[in-house]
Amino acid sequence: MISIKTKSEIDLMRTAGEIVALVLKKIEENISPGVTTIELDRIAEESIRSKGAIPSFKGYKAAYANIDDFPGSICASINDEVVHGIPGLRELKDGDIISVDVGAYINGFHGDAARTFPVGNISSESRRLIEVTKKSFFEGLKKAVVGNRIIDISGAIEDCVVEAGYSVVREFVGHGIGREMHEEPQVPNYRCRFQRARLVEGMTLAIEPMVNEGGHEVKVLDNGWTVVTADGKLSAHYENTVAITEKGPLILTMLD
Repeated sequence: MISIKTKSEIDLMRTAGEIVALVLKKIEENISPGVTTIELDRIAEESIRSKGAIPSFKGYKAAYANIDDFPGSICASINDEVVHGIPGLRELKDGDIISVDVGAYINGFHGDAARTFPVGNISSESRRLIEVTKKSFFEGLKKAVVGNRIIDISGAIEDCVVEAGYSVVREFVGHGIGREMHEEPQVPNYRCRFQRARLVEGMTLAIEPMVNEGGHEVKVLDNGWTVVTADGKLSAHYENTVAITEKGPLILTMLD
């Protein structure tokens, strides 16, 4: 069942979203060769808690059996890692790209957003992948209006990505968000004939293109969390929490 939020609830979600945006900015300022992902995780957790919020991801319970709860406050996914990278002692290297996903919970609601950042000097190919991934989000956002359907968002994202010569991940998708981190509906990044929910005022969605340099196929590592490209090529991620309003889509995880 899709949860519809009131204007006051969306205001509460904006608070969570602003915290997420501030944390992503703080992380971006600290990304450089030699920094470990666990250091970025510490920075994020301290920043989230300093605002009176709780990291949404830390201790998140997997939807499937025999997998430990997520140990980090952020997901830190490097190069061919698509999503759900576990922070650790790995040091960033010049030329890497890193996708950082952040969630914050406050006043009964979650905010969720992700960005892919360059580490030092990256190749023009890597930079283009990041740019196209971000562009695909905003192409999808144009369709996030009352009366359209989820598939309109999905199709706009897919068209942008495919036109650029890349692939969208199919096994992992965007989602509704609010009192729970993951709510209905699912928001695929490709035209999925099973997802045709109508967009109405008060829906809140985490729209998050995951774009692969090569094929769309992915696999999950033995830790049960980290998703990587099957062909070992790069992947990028761009996400925002978005409210559907009568005046158009409202991004809740970006600073003014």
